[in-house]
Amino acid sequence: MEQDLTTGSITRKLLLFAIPLMVGNVLQQFYNIVDTWIVGKYIGSDALAAVGSAYTLMTFLASIILGLCMGSSAYFAIQYGRNCMEPFKKGIFLSFSMIGVLSLVITVIVLWQVDNIISLLHVPEKLAGISRDYLIIIFFGILATFLYNYYANLLRAVGNSFVPLLFLGVSVILNVVLDVYFVVSLGWGVKGAALATVIAQYVSALGLFVFYARAFPKLKVEREYMVWDTSILKDIFRLSGLTCLQQSVMNFGILMVQGLVNSFGAVVMAAFSVAVKIDTIAYMPVQDFGNAFSTFVAQNYGAGKTERIKKGIKSAIMVVFIFCVVISSIVCILAPQLMNIFVKGKPDVTSVGVSYLRIEAAFYFGIGLLFMLYGYYRGVNRPTISLVLTICSLGTRVVLAYVLSGIPAIGVTGIWAAIPIGWFLADAVGVIYYVRCMRDSVDRATI
Repeated sequence: MEQDLTTGSITRKLLLFAIPLMVGNVLQQFYNIVDTWIVGKYIGSDALAAVGSAYTLMTFLASIILGLCMGSSAYFAIQYGRNCMEPFKKGIFLSFSMIGVLSLVITVIVLWQVDNIISLLHVPEKLAGISRDYLIIIFFGILATFLYNYYANLLRAVGNSFVPLLFLGVSVILNVVLDVYFVVSLGWGVKGAALATVIAQYVSALGLFVFYARAFPKLKVEREYMVWDTSILKDIFRLSGLTCLQQSVMNFGILMVQGLVNSFGAVVMAAFSVAVKIDTIAYMPVQDFGNAFSTFVAQNYGAGKTERIKKGIKSAIMVVFIFCVVISSIVCILAPQLMNIFVKGKPDVTSVGVSYLRIEAAFYFGIGLLFMLYGYYRGVNRPTISLVLTICSLGTRVVLAYVLSGIPAIGVTGIWAAIPIGWFLADAVGVIYYVRCMRDSVDRATI
């Protein structure tokens, strides 16, 4: 059930490993759409607004935990590639303890400060009560988010991306069923929607934990490995901490752009809201492929197979290029139809959204390559470079968005144009660093 990515066909193994990640994200997006539809249709627009106001916060909190788990996964994949089980098992104990305690602390803090959080989110007074009911329940799912993502990333580190997909599928299906039962049949409102989510999260998290414990006995952490090892903890924290910071910076940059978009009025806000969802779904597969590529690189980095990493880079770029050409063509051609799925009968909103989609889609290879660079530098124990690339991309995006949109002749189009410019600037930095510092050798002595 483990997959050694250090041998065999590179392209085939990368695709087989990446496809479950892609399918998992599709399932998650399907649930989000269904959940939004149920809340909006059966509870009402106020409830939908209240739930929506909590989305950015929950995304930010989840990004902290996900970043820590992804960084730990890179450490596990490196040690797995080396076949060094002692630091691997010690790393499991230390990282699980560290991220688990942090998740618990976050849960306590947000439950304690829920009223202040609602105030900081600028939730309208009439929605404050509904938001509070929703958040108090949904915050209890933070520990489940940690547990699932920790073991999903641990299994992916040893080459198993299929099992996490199965448990995610169970979670999504259960979530939808419980949503319908709690909200539609029992009429529990937003509390029911939140409870459905939390129950489904714990079912998948605990199920994955039990499966891991039973199906991977050789990865079991015996008592002798439950020790404090400062050097291992330092290595894990450097990888996971910087990956966490990268994820947080990404969300912060998106929030800043959202604030600028809001200043252009309701039509632009609505168009951006819909177009971003279409945009995200369109390039999501290359993001998942980048995460799969990171595990491939980390295992081979641990095994010292520099030449295989170089071949993997060429293979990954080819796959990403082909995908981006295809998906770019589809989005550019079908942009009006895609917008009309969500805002049919609103030509002003559709027009703005089509403009956004065609500008972004024309340059999808830019973000596809950027995801490859993120995965590569995380895999070769250079998370600092991934963070630098994120800052370059989002920093450029934010600054140019404000500068260009302030020119009357450009207006809101400047916000759209700033995004791919940020991608390609970060790509240039990442490629130049690779050519000058990383191409001829991979230093394995630091971890």
